[in-house]
Amino acid sequence: MRAYELTGPGVGTVRDVPPPVAAPGEVIVDVQRVGLCGTDVEFYVGDMAYLHSGLATYPLRLGHEWAGRVAAVGDGVDRAWLGRRVTGDTMLGDRTCRRCRRGHQHVCERRQEVGIRGDRPGALAEQVAVPAWSLHELPDGVDDVLGALVEPGGNAWRAARATVATPDDRILVLGPGTIGLLTAMFLRTAGAEVHLAGRDDSSLGFARTLGFEHVWRADAVPDLPFDAVVDASNAAESSARALELVEPAGRLVYIGLAGTPTMIDTRTLVLSDITAVGILSASAGLAHAITAYASGAVDPRPLVAGTVGLDGVGAVLAGGRPDSAGRGPKLHVDPSIR
Repeated sequence: MRAYELTGPGVGTVRDVPPPVAAPGEVIVDVQRVGLCGTDVEFYVGDMAYLHSGLATYPLRLGHEWAGRVAAVGDGVDRAWLGRRVTGDTMLGDRTCRRCRRGHQHVCERRQEVGIRGDRPGALAEQVAVPAWSLHELPDGVDDVLGALVEPGGNAWRAARATVATPDDRILVLGPGTIGLLTAMFLRTAGAEVHLAGRDDSSLGFARTLGFEHVWRADAVPDLPFDAVVDASNAAESSARALELVEPAGRLVYIGLAGTPTMIDTRTLVLSDITAVGILSASAGLAHAITAYASGAVDPRPLVAGTVGLDGVGAVLAGGRPDSAGRGPKLHVDPSIR
């Protein structure tokens, strides 16, 4: 089968590789759509922290936002999975440690992460092998585009939920990228007054096309009481700025990651009685994202600017965009495109 393999910083190619074989407890999925994200770019440029800690090494196959159809099952897997349209969890805990037993398999010390960590090949290929227990079935109302947006949607659902938003709340999201916009969409379903702030005028303009009225440049956020602030930015100064903007007794939600260490003044956190929450992984939010997409409560299709084949992956990871791309922040891959 064809697969995109990253062999070093800035070096990747499409290769013919042996197709995966389903181990006991696993399924083989025919990949129909894959999303590219900032984590993939970090691997491409060589900045991803796992590369420096030894948790990931080249060569590797990226792709953790995916949708497809089950083509084969391994021993011990219910054959009823065959033919089903699915997506899956990225975080694969060992299912035996204390964290896994307590429902926190996404922070299992020995976890694999599909297309990221622990030598678990990702979905930038015609097929991918994943454990059957990690699957989530996609209903008819969730097409391939939406299916490949379930993983970022699960992250965003968790971030929105962590704000404990109510219709009486005013909430600010810093960073109008894919996660920030998805978080804003989920917050909107809770009835909150949603504000977005960022540094790029094009991204802010796109946010307005999605129906968000309160959109600001990061250096011109109005002096309003924000009951919660979600930091979905990769700017190093954003974490401290979020603390400056949130109301006393409010909530901070950190989901964006900067490329360098960030600092906040915990004296401000304590003296203002702020609750700070960090969000890692979509695991607990995947089913909720699927439900929201299927019902139409959240429609993130406009976020997808275009779709390329495997041969176009390298150019996208290097910062390029197809000539036909729309304004959205997300680009997808369809392995069937030649």
